[in-house]
Amino acid sequence: MSDCSDTIPTKPSLAITRAWVHLMRAQQITLAAIERDLKAADLPPLGWYDVLLELSRATDGRLRPYEIEERTLLAQHNLSRLLDRMEKAGFVHREVFSEDGRGRWVVITEAGSAMRNRIWTVYASALQRHVGDKLDNAQADQLAELLAVLSRKS
Repeated sequence: MSDCSDTIPTKPSLAITRAWVHLMRAQQITLAAIERDLKAADLPPLGWYDVLLELSRATDGRLRPYEIEERTLLAQHNLSRLLDRMEKAGFVHREVFSEDGRGRWVVITEAGSAMRNRIWTVYASALQRHVGDKLDNAQADQLAELLAVLSRKS
């Protein structure tokens, strides 16, 4: 009988495990703090800002739902419900995609642009308070470079 230890993957080092734990904790704590700041200002959650931002960056302020999904990393089923709520609030509307009657464009409205600006005012302040006040620019650059390495697809 052979030793099965040959087939067990090598465990990550203590340093790698520690980095992972701190990355997850920092993300959860910071995101929760920013969401609390938005809620305290009676603003929609950060996901709404992400969608409005991507729409405002797009040609003619419109994207197909799958393009929003790719750019925001929101899951399709979550995005559909989010877009329904945003449309009901008047921040986006849907238009038929002329080349394919089944497809739809999601288009940002004037109210959506105004809301994106309102959210950014609070979001920018929260980002500075929860990240910028804890890191200097050199540390922020170093962190951004390290995270970019982790973000590259294998």
